[in-house]
Amino acid sequence: MTTTSAVRLEGVTKDFGPAHQRVHAVRGIDLELQQGEIVAFLGPNGAGKTTTIDMVLGLSKPTIGDVSVLGLEPRDAIARGLVSAVMQTGGLLKDLTVRETVRYTASLFADTEDVDTVLEKAGITAIGDRKVGKCSGGEQQRLRFAMALLPDPALLLLDEPTTGMDVEGRRAFWSAIREDAALGRTVLFATHYLEEADQYADRIVLISKGRIVADGTGAQVKAMASGRTVRATLPDAHQDLLHELASLGGVDGVETRGESLIVQAKDSDAVARFLLTRTDARDLEINARGLEEAFLSLTDEGDDA
Repeated sequence: MTTTSAVRLEGVTKDFGPAHQRVHAVRGIDLELQQGEIVAFLGPNGAGKTTTIDMVLGLSKPTIGDVSVLGLEPRDAIARGLVSAVMQTGGLLKDLTVRETVRYTASLFADTEDVDTVLEKAGITAIGDRKVGKCSGGEQQRLRFAMALLPDPALLLLDEPTTGMDVEGRRAFWSAIREDAALGRTVLFATHYLEEADQYADRIVLISKGRIVADGTGAQVKAMASGRTVRATLPDAHQDLLHELASLGGVDGVETRGESLIVQAKDSDAVARFLLTRTDARDLEINARGLEEAFLSLTDEGDDA
């Protein structure tokens, strides 16, 4: 039996403005998300992320192409309570308590989860009687999460979901997300915390200049940024030495941070040999490039969208 995709975009483009000043925000995206996936949607500012998410939410329509959510038009899916979104700002009344806010939101739906259940899932039962205006940024974000869970959506879209949360709060939040995904809920989230995407997403979709430039697991995306990072302690890294290092074949970049030397290179062995035989470098480490390096490499010179 074929399972309906949670999200499907086929040949989607989105343009803005008159013909002579047209902005091509999205330039032909094909994307399919399966039910139960946790997917990080990453890209530099202006890459087309928000425009794409707006189309998934039915806030705008593609210039060309088709968007479907659980086999339905996006607005139909939202009207049926199948989609919820957690945005960074807005939507909260500061004079209501946390519990009153969730209870009021629940009254807007014909059928919802129990108020106490969503408060517990969001980890904010203990602050239920606190005025929203007295809550921290992280607590307000958890409140938005609780509100989004009320209709028990099949698709949850999160925009910078853990902004303002402390380390413990982030860990609890992602634990709740993982439990929901195990029950079949699909989660699509945008974040600037790349380590969060690497640690918690089943899949990373990287967008640049309105196009998808990478789509895979964290390990697969990192592997697309060829080369490695060589780090060493080198107190006397004079300018001539840095120029000599930079001229080695396969070296992409050289920088110093205090006594630390950091070299990005395709041939890390050559760099290591140079440092160990020609300099007083110590504490040398060679590491595969991380998600941040892959992000910068794959999204270089992203256009504004």
